[in-house]
Parts: sequence; structure tokens; C-alpha cells
Amino acid sequence: MAKDVSAAIQQIIQERNISQELAIQIVENTLISAYKRRFGEDSNNAVVRFSDDNTKVTILAKKQIVDGVFDPVTELELSEARELAPEAEEGDEILIELDPVDFGRRAIASAKQTANQYIRDIRKDSLYSEYKDKEGEIIIGYYQRERNGTIYVNLGKIEGVLPKKFQSPREIYHVNDRIKALIYKVEKTPTGLQVVLSRTHTEFVRAIFELEVPEVYDKVIEIHKIVREPGYRTKLAVYSTKDDIDPVGACVGIKGVRIQAIIRELEGEKIDVLKYDPNPQHFIKNALSPAEIQDVIILDEGKHHALAVVHDSQLSLAIGKQGLNVRLANRLADWNIDVKTAAQFEEMEISADRRRGFDQLFTDDEEFSRISDLHGVDEAVVALLLENDIEFIEDFLNKDNEALTAIKGITAEQIAALRSLIEENVEIVVEDEEADDVEDSEEEFAGDQGKNESEAETEEDEEEYECPECGARITADMTNCPACGVGISFQDEE
Repeated sequence: MAKDVSAAIQQIIQERNISQELAIQIVENTLISAYKRRFGEDSNNAVVRFSDDNTKVTILAKKQIVDGVFDPVTELELSEARELAPEAEEGDEILIELDPVDFGRRAIASAKQTANQYIRDIRKDSLYSEYKDKEGEIIIGYYQRERNGTIYVNLGKIEGVLPKKFQSPREIYHVNDRIKALIYKVEKTPTGLQVVLSRTHTEFVRAIFELEVPEVYDKVIEIHKIVREPGYRTKLAVYSTKDDIDPVGACVGIKGVRIQAIIRELEGEKIDVLKYDPNPQHFIKNALSPAEIQDVIILDEGKHHALAVVHDSQLSLAIGKQGLNVRLANRLADWNIDVKTAAQFEEMEISADRRRGFDQLFTDDEEFSRISDLHGVDEAVVALLLENDIEFIEDFLNKDNEALTAIKGITAEQIAALRSLIEENVEIVVEDEEADDVEDSEEEFAGDQGKNESEAETEEDEEEYECPECGARITADMTNCPACGVGISFQDEE
């Protein structure tokens, strides 16, 4: 039996490709498992010993010598012990060699099952350690099969999975196709070890650049950030740690050799390699490549809001198909970028100036209600009005046309133009003055003097009524309501 076990050790080493130490441990665990299956799970007195050259293995039971056996598995009668060792005494421990054949067929079968499970666990742990260390690296495998959109890739020692969401939309695979992918995640599952692959993550592009561009691998050129729309376009910001090396040129290569190899690996996906610049205006201009940007204006530095001004012919290129180029530029620069042509930007400036002028006109400060604050006002007209003490818009509106045309040097057309400009930019609010309360008083005159008809008010005048249209206060001597202007009349009821 010892020779058979020794041969089993060599067979395990060759078939399972594991070390001799692990093979010996498997055999030891197998024999102990068979012993426990035969004598009980609580039997912890089995001892396995190997020869120096590991060609022989024996299993022994450690038993205590007693006078009167209570547990035959762990105890041995003194008389029996002295047959094996004449000098044995009560209380001593003795090792008794066992034959695994005596364990029974069921015990041996169970031990083999335990050994196979132990081998699988060792293999799983070994593969997990091996592939876990490779997370973030590129691996090459071959298309094996597909199920529900997930591609199973033969990686040699193990099978990797390439989920649908991690596949480029423009790539089509067939059986036995070579697949280069990123080891995205390695994890243990109840069914075994799972190696998840990806071809859509930005780290896949980084790993490809490290393979194709030695300067990137050697950290002479650093990749600041990568943003990507898998299958369509990737933007890559790079910078050099040495002043004499052009980071963009090194990534592109002579006649574009390096970048073309990367594009082929990505199945024709467009790649923009641009230089990183700590100045946000310069970086935004670079991020919008391949479009040529005339100027970049920072609208709100705190909110990272910027405006890129381009020529009319560059507008569609800067925005990209379905806004892809500017969207990737936003993510790369971490700024909210608006793209406008020069004409659109000029209209924005005019509109902003008008809004500022409008806001100023409605502040409480009088200095913002001057005629000179109006955008587009004729400065010559402003000067002539100032000479005639007309500085504020309110002063101008209080003058009638006759008084204004009387000013020397100002024409009726200029006055009309100024009125029109005020109407466009200023909202005029006229507040209705409430009718003054009329306090009637009776004057007493001494003696037989008559009442003064021009000052005295009759009882009819003293009575107040409500306007049937708006409810304002009216008196009997009125013909029109002072609030709403409706005509009114009073009739005596007989």
C-alpha cells in the first residue's frame, strides 16, 4: 500500500502541476479523512509519516496505554501494548501502524472525494492568486463560445468571460478569433473562479498605449486622463516628464505608425492624442481638437463654465456628430464648454450689454437711470440734452415734443429715435394717484351774512358714492370716474 501511495504522489504532481509539498499534503489529508470516516469524525489521533525520499508512507494511530479499555479507538490494553513493546507502562502512548485497506471501501471512496475537492480548492486558490495579480493587464485568448451575448474566451489555464456591456459595439467575433482584452476583475464564485474581461474601459486603452509606446511604459510620458466613447472616439491627454520629448509626437510615432497600430487594435476607433496644459484655456482649446479654436473665454471659473469661439467652418467639427466631440472634451477638461461662432458670440455680448443696461436702469441708484446709460444712444443728443438740464430718462419723458424740438441742434427724428430706444429697453410704470380725500367743512358766518358760493359746498356735494364700474369714491358733481374714466350721471328718485 505504501508503494501505491508513493506512486499516487508522483501522479498528482504530474497531472495537477502542483508542488511536491502540496502533493504530500493532499495524500496526508486523504489518509486522515479515510481514518475519520472509519473511526469517527472526532478521531484526531491519526498520524501520517513519510520516508525521507517520500517513497513510503504509513498511517499510525496514537493510543494511550491503560488498564481497562474504555475507548478502543484512542486506548490500548496494557497487556496488548506489552506484546508490541515489552517495556510499555500504563499511561504511556504507543503508535500502532494501520493498513488503509482495513478502513473499508466507503471510507476510501470518501477520502478520494475529499482529496479531489482539496485539489480543486488548491487549484482555485493558485489560479486566483495568479490572475488577481494581473488585474489591469492585457491578456490574449481565443473565442470559444457565446451565450446570451456573453463571449467565453479560452485563456489557457482558465476560461474568461467578456460580457456584452464590455464589448465594443463595432466589433464582431467568430469561433477561434484572437481576442486581446483587459483583465478587469478576478473573483471567486460558488461555481469556481471567474475572470472578467473588458475591451471598453479606458484602462484598456492605457494598457494598449503602454504596449505600443515604450515612453509611456517607461513613464517618460505620463497619461493625464483618458475619456472614451467605445467604438467611436477616444481622447487622451498626455504630458512629458522631459522637456526634450514631444509627448504627442511620441504617441503618434513616425508617420503615425504607433497610433495606427492602436487604431487597428480598437477596430478603427478614432483617437485624439493631445497635450495636457495646466492652463484651463489652453487645455480646453486642445481638448476640442481636431477643431481649430479661435479663443476660449472663461465665463464662470467657480462653476467651470467656459465658451469656445470657432470659425463658422469649424463649428460642426468642434461639436462633433451628435455632440460627441464637445461632450468628450467636457469630460476630459472637467469644464462645461459651450461652442459658438464669432457672430453668435457677438450677439451674446450685445444681449448681455442690453441686459446689464436694463438691470441698471431699475436699480434704486439714480446714476443708473441716466440717458447716457442706454445702449446705442446718440452721444451728440445726450450732450445737447445735458446742456438743457435734461440728464435723466424721467426728465426727458416729462417734456413734450414741442419743448424738446425747441432745443437747438436736436431734430424731431432724433427725439423719436430716443423715445423708441427708451421704449425698447425701459419699462415705464405709471402709478395712479388716488383721489384726494375731500374734507368738507361748514363755515359759519355772523349775523345775516350769506354764504360764499365759491367756497361753500352743498349737501349734495358732500355726499359720496361708489363708481359702479371700479368701486372708486365719486361725488354727485362728477361726470366721469377719476379712477377708470367711465361716464356717470345722477338722477333724483321721486
